[in-house]
Amino acid sequence: MRSAVVLGGSLAGMLAARALAEFADIVTVVERDVLPAGPERRKNLPQAQHVHLLWSGGALAMEELVPGITALLRDAGANRLPLTTDMVALSPRGWYRRWSESHHVILSSRDLLDATLRARVLDDERIKLVERTEVLGLEGTEGLEGTAVTGVRVRGHDGAQRTLPADLVVDATGRASRASEWLAALGLPAPEQRQVNSGLAYASRLYRAPEAARRGFPVLNVQAAPRGGGPGRSGVLVPIEEGRWLVTLTGTRGGEPTPDESDFERFATEELRHPVIGEFIAGAEPLSGVAFTRSTANRRYYYERSRSWPDGFTVIGDALAAYNPIYGHGMSVAAQSAVALRDTIRSRGWGTPGLARALQKAVARPVNAAWDLATGQDVFYPGATENGPTLRDRILAAYVDRLLLTATGNGRIARRFTDVSSLERGAHVLLAPSVLLAAVAGPLKPQLTGPPLTAEEWKAAVPLR
Repeated sequence: MRSAVVLGGSLAGMLAARALAEFADIVTVVERDVLPAGPERRKNLPQAQHVHLLWSGGALAMEELVPGITALLRDAGANRLPLTTDMVALSPRGWYRRWSESHHVILSSRDLLDATLRARVLDDERIKLVERTEVLGLEGTEGLEGTAVTGVRVRGHDGAQRTLPADLVVDATGRASRASEWLAALGLPAPEQRQVNSGLAYASRLYRAPEAARRGFPVLNVQAAPRGGGPGRSGVLVPIEEGRWLVTLTGTRGGEPTPDESDFERFATEELRHPVIGEFIAGAEPLSGVAFTRSTANRRYYYERSRSWPDGFTVIGDALAAYNPIYGHGMSVAAQSAVALRDTIRSRGWGTPGLARALQKAVARPVNAAWDLATGQDVFYPGATENGPTLRDRILAAYVDRLLLTATGNGRIARRFTDVSSLERGAHVLLAPSVLLAAVAGPLKPQLTGPPLTAEEWKAAVPLR
């Protein structure tokens, strides 16, 4: 009987389990907590209280693994917003125009998204959930062809220990992953890793949107200016289910927001590069306190570069690479990595020699674009890395800065940016000859002097304006 074990009942874990169910007779998902039955707060997931974006690249991958999931999310209240039609964004170089749709985002609370996906995945009789169970380590063997993982040691809530045998073990335990320790216990070398920590703190609060702004309202996004020489402050307002707005404010070292409810609106109005978000929440009813988090460092393990890699083991999701959540790419990368997991097994065959190494390389590929997008900005904040930005970082940032300026007045270049940010295409599209020429020419239209909101949108949320 073919068997697989997925460590962690996270979004990444559920998608990995769904991908493996095509090949294994049984897929066991091991979760240390009890997962909620509905769209409720999951224990030990503080980031669930903040803004999440499912970019179209991730939504398409998720739909491929779990057909009908987008419709289920929409039926549950999630919003689908076209880009850049319904995104009002201030980039480091100016306001973007609202061009016709090129891509889209799915917007909801993380609780709703997780619950909807989890219910659909666990409805598969091949997938078994084991809760209140702690992972202790990997079981492995050594042979002429190297180390192989054959299962995982666990401890249940009653204290009893046992081994779950598996042909393939997938670590989806997130930022708290102990994969490097488990591999060291099998005698394998430590992986190469990198961390870029901008020192970002982020605070979020729920609001009830004014009645007239509960349908068809755009995302508001005031971005930071990473190369401005000081702290980077940003904010985003997204419309989610049940006529609510979820607002997240962020700041790097020396410019952080606070958990103080009385300071939330002031920060949005006075500290961001434009007060538009503060103006909108001033007329909205708060529905929650302020959720505050500091665990935002970009951290990546380069397992795919390891000289020795065991058969039967793969690392995915935040356990492989975790990003500054301000860029909203974690869920989308997890979905694309799960598709890569499935496609690689399809092409190479279950249990073939060297499969695990091929899987690790495959699931790392979707990481690259999101990693470059996040660290290419964060590296410029003071203290983000030990040695500061490299020459390569500075050259790329200067080029991207020119493209950002061009995109404020050139719809084709704006689309190239959403090609990349949506994770539907790789960053190579920004190096095409036509894009290089457009960067030299600069924007084709004059810059906007304020947020491109319609009179109706202003009136709906700020009636006294």
